[in-house]
Amino acid sequence: MQVQISRWGNSLGLRVPKDIATEVGLAEGDRVEVVAEHGRIVISPTRPRYQLADLLVGMTPHAMGAAFDWGDDVGREVVE
Repeated sequence: MQVQISRWGNSLGLRVPKDIATEVGLAEGDRVEVVAEHGRIVISPTRPRYQLADLLVGMTPHAMGAAFDWGDDVGREVVE
């Protein structure tokens, strides 16, 4: 598919057709990586970089208890 390059301030820009954006999972406001490789322009969706503290917001030992409850101890797991 061909698209036209347009001036955007002091830079050049192009529009990504909706069907291509949908196919690769892009939405308005997403960030992409743009690199030049062997005379080609390669545009790739960036992967989000998560911070562990952000992922654990709201997690408490009480909330995690159910995730690790495998039932009663059996065999050599039993501590008397």
